[in-house]
Amino acid sequence: MSLNDQDPWAKPGQNDPKQPENPSNKPDNKSGWSDRQDNKEQSPPDIEEIFGNLLKKLGGNGGQSNNGNNTNLPKNLNKLAPAAIALAVVLWGLSGLYTVKEAERGVVTRFGQLHSIVQPGLNWKPNFIDEVIPVNVEQVKELRTQGAMLTQDENMVKVEMTVQYRVQDPAKYLFSVTNADDSLNQATDSALRYVIGHMTMDDILTTGRAVVREQTWKTLNNVIKPYDMGVEVIDVNFQSARPPEEVKDAFDDAIKAQEDEQRYIREAEAYAREQEPIARGDAQRIVEGATAYKDKVVLNAKGEVERLQRLLPEFKASPDLLRERLYIQSMEQIMSKTPKIMLDGNGNNLNVLPVDQILRNKNTQPAAEPSANQGTLSSNELKSAVKNGQNSHGQTQTDDRSISRQGRFN
Repeated sequence: MSLNDQDPWAKPGQNDPKQPENPSNKPDNKSGWSDRQDNKEQSPPDIEEIFGNLLKKLGGNGGQSNNGNNTNLPKNLNKLAPAAIALAVVLWGLSGLYTVKEAERGVVTRFGQLHSIVQPGLNWKPNFIDEVIPVNVEQVKELRTQGAMLTQDENMVKVEMTVQYRVQDPAKYLFSVTNADDSLNQATDSALRYVIGHMTMDDILTTGRAVVREQTWKTLNNVIKPYDMGVEVIDVNFQSARPPEEVKDAFDDAIKAQEDEQRYIREAEAYAREQEPIARGDAQRIVEGATAYKDKVVLNAKGEVERLQRLLPEFKASPDLLRERLYIQSMEQIMSKTPKIMLDGNGNNLNVLPVDQILRNKNTQPAAEPSANQGTLSSNELKSAVKNGQNSHGQTQTDDRSISRQGRFN
């Protein structure tokens, strides 16, 4: 063999066509690079061969293969290797199954970076690659803050407040800030101190509690908005506000006095609301009564005018007769509304008989007592009535007698 027939880049003994191949001869081919290169050109690597070489190295042979060690390996090892690999793949796939609850959302991170958000139900993830962090988006969480704070009038007051919130965006809740709950707690404390610092102590302890709540809620939303923490503030509850223990009794008295003031004001307003409709009803009743009386007087006057107009021709025909008739009618109307007294005079003595009083006494007697002389007066009753009339109506009777003796046209 000449030097021209040899490959200058080949290892010694590899280009000799007469030299037989010896795969176990390590000086000839230590790395086996040319053999593997030929195998890659012919077919893909054999999994059984790779797995077998791995077992030989684990057996303590230092990566060297010889015929003696090959005979000690199990004969069925190459057949079990694919089954073991397939089983490992199945177990790895099953281990990636997970369930997200109804009230939760799963935040998926791939190699520590946000990848996606999964919905409730059965899901799968590649193990050792993806990680799922469940976040409850329906639970209402409560945050409590309290502390001694300085008011606008430089007084100390102890305030307690609770904040109710829930997660709105799971991804922002986990990754926008380091700890969203702690950040919200600090923002609440800052907003509350800002509001308390702009109000007086009397307002905080008495009438300004609702104002503190509304202002704290508004300020808290403005504080957390730039951080975009993915949380939603549902409600802010102002629990209590207490003055320092040294002046607590005096503030309690002041608060009680203000509460009494508000109670009296509400009672007065209730009384006013109760009496106002009654007064309006009475006023309306009086107005309607006056209106009815006015209408009555006007109608009576019109009727009297109409009656006198009809009597006018008769008056012109016989004035004396019509004048006497009008006098009699007027006296009938007047006498029907005055008490009646019967007079009987004999000599210098005047006997009076009060008929109205007698009739009134008879009407007041019980109806259950029957009387044989009903409708008539006994002699004793007449005597007593006459005596009473003489004693109590002497002067009036004398005047009535003088009036009765006068003429009709005085």
